[in-house]
Amino acid sequence: MIYRLIFVSFLILFTSCSKEQPLYEPKSLNDGYKVYQEAYEAFEIGDFFYAQKKFSEAELNFKSIEYATKSSMMASYCLYGINFYTEALENIEKHLKKYPADKNIIYTYYLRALIYFEQISDEKKDVEPILKSLKEIDFFLNKFPNSEYAIDLKFKRDLAINQMAAKELYIAKYYISVQKWIPAINRLKKIISEYEKTVFIEEALHRLVEIHYHIGLEDEAKKYAKILGYNYNSSEWFKQTYVILNKDYKLPKNINKKDKDSFLKRIIKRIK
Repeated sequence: MIYRLIFVSFLILFTSCSKEQPLYEPKSLNDGYKVYQEAYEAFEIGDFFYAQKKFSEAELNFKSIEYATKSSMMASYCLYGINFYTEALENIEKHLKKYPADKNIIYTYYLRALIYFEQISDEKKDVEPILKSLKEIDFFLNKFPNSEYAIDLKFKRDLAINQMAAKELYIAKYYISVQKWIPAINRLKKIISEYEKTVFIEEALHRLVEIHYHIGLEDEAKKYAKILGYNYNSSEWFKQTYVILNKDYKLPKNINKKDKDSFLKRIIKRIK
């Protein structure tokens, strides 16, 4: 993924000086620098599992705080690289407590935000990973607003918010499928009020037209249709809304269409 490439480019810069200028001559096979070199060689060929083990070992052997922090950071990234997210987060928390004055600590916070973001799944799953991701991203953006990584995390924040809207829409569709109109309406209104900048606003407005028309509240249906038409008159959802208001209409039975794409693919498709 693009953001992994961004982070790897930093790591290459982050570690390149260590290959050229050792802080001191290694005294034994267990000496920090020699172990670090072994770890880095494993990292370069993509053996993150072994690299993580050796970076952690190097951290314990280094007398220099600078290289100990680098070893700790590299170990965290290697765990992230093999999708050991829980272990990576544990290592990151230890790093933040042990090395609060690390001059490169921004990258530790950035990696933590990435890990939480990558644990977001589709809208059918628990909302908790989305909330945690937003919390970490907001923390980073508040702490490092002018960072070169801020743009990347702002984009991820938008995707996470879109996923929150997708979750609300998924629940609303479930309520529609079982004809629970009031909770469905409440979920759809929440999308309009809290996630109005997401890609799901058009469908939410359409579903409100659909429900209100179906239960006989045509004035309410027309109200939401006007909002949809005024703001999104070229959208496919407005065309469907026009059909509802211009002929006898029956609520479709299979509105919960199964979507096998990942949420990132679906959202990006709709943003394009």
